[in-house]
Amino acid sequence: MTTKPRLRETGAAAKRPISITAVVDCVGALASHSVHGHLYLYDTNKAGGSTGFGTEELRTKVRRGDQLLWNVLALECEAFVSIDDIVIDRDVIEPERKIYPGTDVAYWIGTVKKDDVQSVPYQIKFKVGTRTDPITTTLSPALFG
Repeated sequence: MTTKPRLRETGAAAKRPISITAVVDCVGALASHSVHGHLYLYDTNKAGGSTGFGTEELRTKVRRGDQLLWNVLALECEAFVSIDDIVIDRDVIEPERKIYPGTDVAYWIGTVKKDDVQSVPYQIKFKVGTRTDPITTTLSPALFG
């Protein structure tokens, strides 16, 4: 009988990628000066326990070591939208803005620092169209463990 070799534990939490996508109705957001009713959030961790898909109050289930990647899509094909900032407790995660190589397309990425995260609400600030000041979420998505 053969046995499988055991993986040596390093003490560090394994990184599990979770993508969070914001779909913004830019025309509606610009007309109302708000993303309320014009924002649809999704993540790739439904099987892991995330809830609230397609709403502004997505609750993403996380654990220490998970790598979160936020990106944004415009509902209208010719509209511009980008994430300007993610306001969240920096003791839990520090999202950082990055650019896909060879493009001007930005995304935000960060690694969850804690286990047993209660509810950590956050806000996303969006640049929409030619508007100079960002539009911030009014309802809060959240991370929880």
